Parts: sequence; C-alpha cells; structure tokens
Amino acid sequence: MKIILLCSGGLGQTILEAVNTTRDLVFVFTDKKSKEIIAYCEKNQIDFFAGNPRLGKADEIIAQLNCDVLLSVNYLFVVKENILNLASKYAINFHGSLLPKYRGRTPHVWAIINGEKKTGISAHLMTTEVDDGAIVKQVEVKIGHEDTGSSILEKFGLIFPKIVDEVLEDVKLDQLKKTNQNHLEATYYQKRTPEDGHINWNWHKERIRNWVRAQAAPYPGAFCFYENKKIIINKMEFDEHGFTNESPNGLILATNPFVIVKVSNGAIKILEFGSENVVNFKKGDILK
Repeated sequence: MKIILLCSGGLGQTILEAVNTTRDLVFVFTDKKSKEIIAYCEKNQIDFFAGNPRLGKADEIIAQLNCDVLLSVNYLFVVKENILNLASKYAINFHGSLLPKYRGRTPHVWAIINGEKKTGISAHLMTTEVDDGAIVKQVEVKIGHEDTGSSILEKFGLIFPKIVDEVLEDVKLDQLKKTNQNHLEATYYQKRTPEDGHINWNWHKERIRNWVRAQAAPYPGAFCFYENKKIIINKMEFDEHGFTNESPNGLILATNPFVIVKVSNGAIKILEFGSENVVNFKKGDILK
C-alpha cells in the first residue's frame, strides 16, 4: 500500500516517522519552515517537495506521482484536486477537532478559548472543501482545567500515530466505515496569527483566562500593553481582591507579590509573564 504524506510542524514530524517506520511511504509534501521534516526526508532518502504546491509550482512532480492512500496531518496548505487525485483508494485528513465542529485552522486553540471541555481527532475523507468529508474515525480528547494549547498538542502527539495506524489498517482490510458529516452543525474558525492574541480587559474573567492558556508559551502568547511595551501573559487565575465596579477594566489593583487586575466581572491574578517582560508595574495604572 503506497502512501503519500502531506505534513507540517511537530505533529507532522511525529506521523512522518511513524508512517515511514511501518508503511511504504513514497513521497512527502511539506512547507519550507518544517526544517525537521525536510532533514528527516533527506537523511532517510525520502523524495519530498517543500513549499506551496499551488499555482503550478509542483505540477511536474505531481505528474510523476501516484499512491494508494494520501494522508494529510497538520499540513499548512489547502489541498487541490490535482493532489487529491493521486490516491487510487482514499485521501484522508486527520483534523484536531470533533467534526463538524471547529473546521478550519488551530481548532484546539479555539476550543480552549471557547471554554470547551473536550476536543478530539477526526479522520475524514478529503474533498476540495475544507474539513467537510465523511468521517472514518473519531476520538474524543478531554480538555482539563489547566490544559493549554501546547499541552493539548502533546496529547495529540501521543494519540495521532495510533489513529493513523488504525485507519491505514482499516483501509488495508477494506473495513473503512464512513459517516457523513451534518453540514448544518458545522462551525468554522479562521487561522490565528500572533497579533490575534491581544487581551480585551472588558471581557469576563473566564474568557480572559481561556484566552491566555490557549495561547501560552511556547505559543506566541496572549498580550496587552503597559507604558507602550507589549506584555506577554502566560498564566493567570481568578482572585478575590476587592474593587469598585466603576473603576476601569484593566486597572492594576495590586503589584506585590502578584499583579492583580480588575476586569468586568471580577479580578485576575497574573502568575506568569513572558520571559522577555521585566516591568515595574504600578498600582493604579491601567493595562491597555
């Protein structure tokens, strides 16, 4: 069973190593920033293409390829029909949510931001539309109270190889079961950038806490501004410090031993700033 793998990042690297160890991997598509994937392919003499294959950039290579199964894990680019058609049996994507909820990019981060108690992994048949194909396997993953975007990715790293292997075994035995998604229940979330981490102190404390933990290090981090400096916040918790409701949100209520900030429905205590932030906060000042 010949396999072509589309993969990016650390999660893609994990699956690349697993598939290459146990299956007949014939080609890899990745992005130029996934240096470890590129290095692994070079070391193990696996043919690959690094970059966006659209706009004819990989047409000559694609014309020479074929496979039984096309797999996609954490791949950065939208996959077009010319690549999907390389698979004689199935093109299968492994998506980090419980589809049809949270279609799109960084779904586990959005799930934490929205206060979800669970996320998951959905293996689904690929179409020319985003994350809308029939589901062939789905596993729930609990989101704990202290989980961050990074810790959920660690959980995914342990579970993904097992699910990929199970799906490939189902294909091999011709036992793949397909369940169509209910498109009326689908939700979509866009790609996030570091600039999207700006904290709004007018939000409720629950949303601010989820916002912070979803994007905590090693992700770029949630942030605010103080004295024209960008301040990264990696961890916070609720606090019982008193305040006046007429005071502006973002007001610094205390600084010793922790910075405590007033928000719309309570107070939050900042437990961990970004390592680059060495700031002398002053009580009575406002975080922007």
